[in-house]
Amino acid sequence: MSRRRVRQVLLAVYAVALLGAFAMVAGPFMNDRSIAVEPGRALATVTNVGWLRTSVDFQDSQGLYHSPPTGLIYPTGLGEGQKVWVTYKLSNPDLVKVEGREWTLSIIPALSVAVVASLIFGLAWRGTSLKKN
Repeated sequence: MSRRRVRQVLLAVYAVALLGAFAMVAGPFMNDRSIAVEPGRALATVTNVGWLRTSVDFQDSQGLYHSPPTGLIYPTGLGEGQKVWVTYKLSNPDLVKVEGREWTLSIIPALSVAVVASLIFGLAWRGTSLKKN
């Protein structure tokens, strides 16, 4: 593969990594905004703490029980059986987050991804400069 093609691939991968870092902040921001438009509040019970998601059960303002299939937003530090106040979107109770936690929690992980991607990109780019055709 030519040096030019390698650099194009590096730029594409780097752009995707930066887009991913941006999405790590934009997604939670949009979810929080959506919940804030029509918020509901409930006391939830943490039913499962897994690697990919934390599950909760809660009763909405209509008296219906919900267990969102995608889990809880901002679940860090929760344990199974714990009771926690949650805020959810009234028209979509599957969109639920721990009360008091905001999208700003996503900034540090996103910056970490961007910094690591930049370091890897910089080293790889430099490596292509040192390589002979």
